[in-house]
Amino acid sequence: MLPAGSVQLLCLTASSGVPLFSRGVSKQLPFSVIGSLNGVHMFGGGQGAVLSCCETDSGGRVVWKVFQESVMLIAVNGEQGSDVGELQLRRLLENTWNCMVLVLGQDELVNARNVERLKRDLRSCYRLIDLFLEGAGDGMGDLTHCADCLLAPQPAPLQEALDAFTHAADSEFGCLLVHGKVVVATEKWWRLAPQEVVLLSTLVRTFNGLSSCDHPVFLPQGSPTVPHRLLRFQLLPGADLCVLCGPTPSLQRAESELVVRFWCPLVEALRGCLSLAGRCLPGSIALHGDILGLLLINRESSRAVSSVHTGDMPPGSPLPARCRELLRLFYVFAVTRYFGPEEVGLLGEKRRGDPLQEDFTLGFSHHPLQCYLATDECKCFGLQTPQHQLYLLMPNSVPTFALRSMATRTLSALTSSTAFRRC
Repeated sequence: MLPAGSVQLLCLTASSGVPLFSRGVSKQLPFSVIGSLNGVHMFGGGQGAVLSCCETDSGGRVVWKVFQESVMLIAVNGEQGSDVGELQLRRLLENTWNCMVLVLGQDELVNARNVERLKRDLRSCYRLIDLFLEGAGDGMGDLTHCADCLLAPQPAPLQEALDAFTHAADSEFGCLLVHGKVVVATEKWWRLAPQEVVLLSTLVRTFNGLSSCDHPVFLPQGSPTVPHRLLRFQLLPGADLCVLCGPTPSLQRAESELVVRFWCPLVEALRGCLSLAGRCLPGSIALHGDILGLLLINRESSRAVSSVHTGDMPPGSPLPARCRELLRLFYVFAVTRYFGPEEVGLLGEKRRGDPLQEDFTLGFSHHPLQCYLATDECKCFGLQTPQHQLYLLMPNSVPTFALRSMATRTLSALTSSTAFRRC
């Protein structure tokens, strides 16, 4: 149906199957195919069966999901050797619906009376949806539904400035982003659903080129029908300050008075955070030189930090961009075969017997705590504790028997950091 490795996202009305938009590859599926995909889902529903996923003989995959009995989203991936699995497609559908609610509000989607008007309104969501189709940058939040974080060397002054700025702006919801990753945030910001934190961080990336903006947003879980004001200020290129607030203060007052007062003294601290691009960890945390990439998830707070080695790489190692891709693939491998998505709290609830898990894991009498994978490109090791999950990429030159001890030492080095414990 599609070129190998490509993904197309379809949005239709759930009741009548009228196409609302299509995003992804430039060559769209024929209308007859889109109608067939909708029709087979409706036929299954009429027979009391819910069709959620299927695979083609040549390796393609289709995933359906209906939201609020009003909008149907369908994700179709290309055939023959695609690395995009069911978990990624399901996350894409969830993220897309959340994007639509964030921009338009749930009422506009559920109670739409004019389909043509809804089509026009949905165009304002395209740029945000496309970012999730592309993988949402260097972060992993689109896949893990955990907030991507950057650990600053000295977060205390930044936290104090953020708390003071947010209070002066008559709000309790504030956040400092560097390269789209959370450096510090107020307590109430961390109380937002993890998916909302990921959405807002991604939305800020669509404001590139603007020094400041005042944007209405709906929170898909916290406030899907009542909008809030999102004030965003670019402190430095790559460093963004965000606050959710009410009718006051005005954008002009906040930019001319509050930003200058609280953030001008911290320009050097912000530059220090910007220098951590890619690594996302302070220099005080020493990592083994053979670690190509890592993902550390705090399961209690649904926050995560990911890092890819950008210095001298061992001979034959994958490039940093490929390491990020391999890290995402290994995460999917681990959570769908061993750890289970419900163990990470990706959807805000525990789901036993998740259909995304392989059949052989359902017979386990225990919850696996470690797993490893050896490929032609690298070796991978996953480790989980009651509070954390750690995923490592290492070159093939590392002996397999050494993977566990290296992962254990790395987890200890990372969690001994006071900054990540607060994360």
